Amino acid sequence: MRKTMLAAAAMLTISSAAFAQSTVIITDPAPTGSVVLPGEVRTYVMEQNTPSVVYDGDIAVGATLPDTVEVHTVPDVDGYGYTVVNERRVIVEPKTHRIIQVLE
Repeated sequence: MRKTMLAAAAMLTISSAAFAQSTVIITDPAPTGSVVLPGEVRTYVMEQNTPSVVYDGDIAVGATLPDTVEVHTVPDVDGYGYTVVNERRVIVEPKTHRIIQVLE
């Protein structure tokens, strides 16, 4: 009986570990304003005279802009790009075009 209980406990432990390894946690994109940009990124983007492009899609944190929207790099700061869409300046991930902050 003791061997049976030990075997059952071992199987339960193994299956719990397997379940924990296959669990995926999905988080919502950060709400507007919760991303803390380096000061020089915001300053640089706000000072640029970049023409606005017209876009019919959603301009919100977490949305991805199409590849047809030109994204400009921020000099000397990796991981941040920007563009102006519908007269709104947006900070994006340069490789994915995902919006990480909308500047107001």
